[in-house]
Amino acid sequence: MAPLLRRVRSYFAPVNRAEYHPTLFDPTQNGSFALGSPPPPWVDLGWIAGFTRHCGTKIDPVRSGAPAVTQLQTRTEIEATLSFAFESWGKLQMALSGGTQQMNLLKAASGAVAAGSGATAIAATPLLTGSTAVISQVGATAAAAFSTGELVAVDIDNTGQTGFVGSGVSGAYLKNALTDVDYIRRITLNVGRIASISEGALTLESPLIAGVPGALMKLSAAVGFCDREGSSFFQEWSALFVGQGQQGERVIWHYPRLQAMSGIAETIAQAAGGYEKARLSATFRALPVKDPVDGETVVCFRSYIAG
Repeated sequence: MAPLLRRVRSYFAPVNRAEYHPTLFDPTQNGSFALGSPPPPWVDLGWIAGFTRHCGTKIDPVRSGAPAVTQLQTRTEIEATLSFAFESWGKLQMALSGGTQQMNLLKAASGAVAAGSGATAIAATPLLTGSTAVISQVGATAAAAFSTGELVAVDIDNTGQTGFVGSGVSGAYLKNALTDVDYIRRITLNVGRIASISEGALTLESPLIAGVPGALMKLSAAVGFCDREGSSFFQEWSALFVGQGQQGERVIWHYPRLQAMSGIAETIAQAAGGYEKARLSATFRALPVKDPVDGETVVCFRSYIAG
């Protein structure tokens, strides 16, 4: 029977922009993963609403003879788009739906000049030896400045870098060197929320997307996130969407490369108690990869896993 899908769940993973390497998903090895525990490096971004796919691939006839008769067909243009709305808000959901640089609102220094995406930040805290993807060692004195539940951004100083910047996932592309020492921590997607603080160690709720921090990384407190309509950078991610059927079967849509094809927008839906619920709208264009099995150009893999 046709799969009866109640909802669709979304997962995203980094694309190495500098080396053009997306994250690939192998349904033969991981097709039956637990929905709440995706295989690394996939990140669970929760349920989505209004998942809609559109195939814009053009198929044209090749004719010959008199009168002209279709002898065969050829694909003259490959195009695939999709749209949906995130049911929850967060760092990655905002970055993906906005499609451009997604700024961390770093805690501002006292007396700093106001700026739309955040004023000059408080000096970042160096990480100490022994830090992991979930534990940031900063020392007892520095730890006293942080609190449980606070957001933190972890990345290196900006020292005049150009090109793709941001650890784990490229958060921006710099054509010209900038002087803001905190710029990479402003745009990094290597963020977390403090779950507990003990003996100079900040334990995060979930692992940092870039994994174990490098020796030069520092940590900045953040109060939230900000995206900007009109900026130039395009986010690019690998995506995975899973529809779980009622008989244990599932449909998996894997897009190795997705870029946003619309600006920042929200949809408003009615919620219980007379409230209105703001969902993050997202529309994407699929970009191509080469399937190593036969060298074919592919923009999406659709798999069906029998229950």
